Amino acid sequence: MTDDRRWLHSPDPQTDVVIDAKGLRALAHPVRVQLIGLLRKNGPSTATKLAEQLGLNSGATSYHLRQLAASGFVAEDTERGNARDRWWKAVHQTSWWTDSGDDPEAALGYLRSIVTAHTLTAQTALNAYETMTPEWRQAMDLSDMVLQLTPEEARTLAREMSEVVARYRRIDPGGPTPEGTDRVAVIVQVLPEPQAADDDVPEDRS
Repeated sequence: MTDDRRWLHSPDPQTDVVIDAKGLRALAHPVRVQLIGLLRKNGPSTATKLAEQLGLNSGATSYHLRQLAASGFVAEDTERGNARDRWWKAVHQTSWWTDSGDDPEAALGYLRSIVTAHTLTAQTALNAYETMTPEWRQAMDLSDMVLQLTPEEARTLAREMSEVVARYRRIDPGGPTPEGTDRVAVIVQVLPEPQAADDDVPEDRS
């Protein structure tokens, strides 16, 4: 998935991409969000291999990879490719986006893709629950809490959670896997809850 890091630090032009309006429209499809996530986590791959991981046909993944390439999110890995198989790689390791309000329709499409990708990540983990070791089943957490916050407090909360997550080991697609570790998806969602219809209606005390 795209790693939306808005609060932790400023973007690094060597590794990060700031998503603009064109990028939002390109990412307004959950398959494209998943493709970027796989390439960032696992390193370069082919449309055929990516299709197998997503349960799609290679024609579909090829189409979406071309759309991502046109928007600068992925590029052909010419060092690996050949006449038969084209290899693709992620251009960036981290995505940055802040809602400027300029294109709410594109923003909504992008956010829906992110939510779909997050849901699939959770479903994939649950599908493997029975085969997990007891240690990993005990480590898994699906918690939700409702807080009463101001917008500024919500931003502070998200920033502080991002800072905590950043203290832990990041995945290195080209490096060795440290002994005793496994991949863990950490999904942070700070969601304003819609007000109930009668929340703002004064109580009738007559």
